[in-house]
Amino acid sequence: MKRVLSGMRPTGKLHLGNYFGALKAWIKLQDKAESFFFIADWHAITSAYQDLSSLSENTVEMMADWLAAGLDPEKATLFVQSWVKEHAELYLLLGMTVPVKWLERNPTYKELMENLKDRELATYGFLGYPVLQAADILIYKADVVPVGIDQIPHLELTREIARRFNNFFGNLFPEPKPYLSEAPKLPGLDGRKMSKSYDNCIYLSDSEEEVNKKVKTMFTDPSRIKKTDPGHPETCPVFAYHTIFTDEETLKEIETDCKAGKIGCVQCKRKLAENLNNFLEPIREKRNTYLSRKKEMVEIFVEGSKKAEKVAQETMENVRNAMNFFKPEDM
Repeated sequence: MKRVLSGMRPTGKLHLGNYFGALKAWIKLQDKAESFFFIADWHAITSAYQDLSSLSENTVEMMADWLAAGLDPEKATLFVQSWVKEHAELYLLLGMTVPVKWLERNPTYKELMENLKDRELATYGFLGYPVLQAADILIYKADVVPVGIDQIPHLELTREIARRFNNFFGNLFPEPKPYLSEAPKLPGLDGRKMSKSYDNCIYLSDSEEEVNKKVKTMFTDPSRIKKTDPGHPETCPVFAYHTIFTDEETLKEIETDCKAGKIGCVQCKRKLAENLNNFLEPIREKRNTYLSRKKEMVEIFVEGSKKAEKVAQETMENVRNAMNFFKPEDM
C-alpha cells in the first residue's frame, strides 16, 4: 500500500454513520500510506445542480468535521476537488475513450434514476460521474481506494477505464485496488440506515442537549410493552449503539438485564446518551475551535490543494505526451 485516495461529497454535516463508515478508516490509513483525501464538490452537483445554495457552507462544514474527527494535514493531503483543475482535464480526456454502454450499466446509475424520480437526472454530468470518479483516482495514481462493499462496481469501472486507456496510450495508470474495512452498521434513530434524507442522524456536531433529545426518540424493541417484559437486544438499535460506545463489562450487564426484563428502555437510553456525549465532546470542542479560526482552517485545504495540484500536473503532463498533443516548445 503506497498511495491511498478517497473523497466525500459535501452534502451537509457529517453524522456517526459517515464517521464509522469512512472517516475512521481514513484516520488509520493516514499512518500507513501516502494519503490523499478530497472534498468532492464537483460530485455534489451531479444530482443537486438545481439548488447549490448550501454548497459553499457544506464544504466548510466538512472541513471542520474532518479535522475535528482526526484527519491530520501533517499526515495526509487534504484538498478540495474543484481547486485542482487537472481533475476536469483528465475527466474530459478519459471521457473520449469510455463507451456509453459502460456508464449505462452502472448499477448505481440505474438505482438512483429509479429512486430519485423527483429530480431531473437525465443529464450528461450524472451519466458521466463515474468517469470523473475515475479521473479523481487515476490522476494521483492511487494504489488503494477505501470503499464500502456497495462501491466495488464503481471501482471496477475505474479499473476498466484505466485498462482501456493504457491499451490505447501506454501503461500510464495503475489499476487501483479496493480497501474494505470492517465498519459497524450503525442504524438511524428509526432503525433504518442512517441517512440525511431520512432525517434520522446523530451528527458529529450535535450538542449534548441535541444528542440527549435524539436518543430519547430512538426506536427500540417493539415487543417490549412493559419494563418487565424480556427484551431482544440483538434486534434493538439502541443496543447496536451500546456495542460500539459502551465498555464490554457494562455491555454484558445491559444485555443480561434487558433479556431478563430488569432494565427499562429509558434507563438504557440514558446510559447510551452519556456514552455518546463522552465520545462526541472532544470532536465538538475541536470543531468549534476550527470554525472560530475559519481562515486558518481553510488555509489547510488551500495548502493541501497546492500539494495535490503538483502531483496532478505531473500526471497530466504524462497523459498529454502519451496522447501526442502538440506543444509550442516542441518546435
